[in-house]
Amino acid sequence: MVRAQTEYVDSRVTITYVGTILKFIGVAPSFPLVVALYYGEDPLPFAAAIVVMIGIGGLLERVGGDGELGNREAFLLVSLAWVAVPLVGTVPYLVAGTGTVAAPVNALFESMSGFTTTGATVLGEISVERHGHAMLLWRQLTQWIGGMGILVLMVAILPELSVGGAQVIDQEAPGLSLEKLTPRIQETARALWRIYAGFTVLAAAVYYGLYLGGVAPNMDLYNAVAHALTTMPTGGFSPEARSVEAFSPAVQWAVMPFMLVAGTNFALFWYVLEGEPRRLIDNAEFRSYLLAVVGVGAVVSATLYAGVGIAGSTPAVGVIPGNVENALRQGLFQVIAIVTTTGYASMDVNAWDASAQTILLFAYFLGGSAGSAAGSIKIVRWVLIEKSIGRSLFTSVHPKAVKPVRLGTEPVDDGTIRDVFVFVLLFLVLFVLSTVLLYLDSFRTPEVSLSGLDAMSVAIATLGNVGPGFGVVGPMNSFLPFSDVAKLYMILLMWIGRLEVLSVLVIFTPSFWRW
Repeated sequence: MVRAQTEYVDSRVTITYVGTILKFIGVAPSFPLVVALYYGEDPLPFAAAIVVMIGIGGLLERVGGDGELGNREAFLLVSLAWVAVPLVGTVPYLVAGTGTVAAPVNALFESMSGFTTTGATVLGEISVERHGHAMLLWRQLTQWIGGMGILVLMVAILPELSVGGAQVIDQEAPGLSLEKLTPRIQETARALWRIYAGFTVLAAAVYYGLYLGGVAPNMDLYNAVAHALTTMPTGGFSPEARSVEAFSPAVQWAVMPFMLVAGTNFALFWYVLEGEPRRLIDNAEFRSYLLAVVGVGAVVSATLYAGVGIAGSTPAVGVIPGNVENALRQGLFQVIAIVTTTGYASMDVNAWDASAQTILLFAYFLGGSAGSAAGSIKIVRWVLIEKSIGRSLFTSVHPKAVKPVRLGTEPVDDGTIRDVFVFVLLFLVLFVLSTVLLYLDSFRTPEVSLSGLDAMSVAIATLGNVGPGFGVVGPMNSFLPFSDVAKLYMILLMWIGRLEVLSVLVIFTPSFWRW
């Protein structure tokens, strides 16, 4: 007698919650709609998006699941929500029918890149003249919504998600785990979003202040808001085709500290606001994060200053070799942008030679802090790996010794360390596999010519949610020339990378669906 397998996932509950999320996300297009009316642009794409989001959300809510969110439902909810939201996020691009994002695959690529804060683009021309202020603002807004996390936002505003909120956030929030700052997870989510929104307003004020001060003539209010919306989520979308290179050195220096803030665990800022600034200063991960940025930034800056890292002319940014300020600014800016996975550019790194690009490539794998908006592997995992290796070396000499791995003063259990090694291994395997696949696909696409270094940058730029790479996908170029198959694969990589691999892969295992 064969026993029938029992379903173990209440998918109806999950679908109902996805519907609720889409209904609330349907409010977002109202902001670019207002901007469209202000600038005399077509509001239809955003009105259509509101109708579609609320309509589909309402239909999904009628599925009628009324159970509770368990661990497996949380996994499924996070994975489905991060597919559903980018899908409906394509509506403004498709309805507008302007430029390269009028094609469905390109629209989905741009939307997924936006919500996952990757910052890779398939726009053939980035300008308000081509796409309008409102449409470019929609691009920026998708990144801001996705930065702190769609589900973290939903937990903050939806009482019905407060019960299973901790499980949902654990699967979505970047990093090892979300630190519970308050007794109620809903209050924790609200606190994180308040900090996130506060830094966004501050960034916009600083950027616009430079304009008012006469040191940033093209950083008007629109640009200030647009760049604040993409700095704090470590997104990197810019309404300027030349990214931050289009602005004065004063703007570039001003953007750097905000990128550093965006790559820092936001929980630490909560402690600062609560009168515990030592929690930030004494945090082992934060110190390692700053050390990585300063260390790699110093090496790259020195390489540029010496002139050995420059392979092409740089008329747009001036002379770099022998210029301390310019070399330091360009080196630090690019390293911070890559480590935090913001993906802004103060110059075209295609003008760098292979030595400087290779150093920068290593920075792609670092990532920011856990609990930040940054992507990639994350500094804390590298810290734990280094400490675990150190412990293994010590216990090989002293086999009877008991030496726990500590992060700061807190011991880390062996289960967490095992999970870290599993994550990093899976991440690197996906990176290698993706590099090979994308490199091979380029041979059937005449418009795409990839070196080995270029192919690696494409893979890590999408899987790590970084954005720009080298060569054809350099910061002043786009992913447009790739085949639709390659773009769909990169969409998959962005999705997997945003949810940190395991949260996605687990739903494809048979054991997830059965006892």
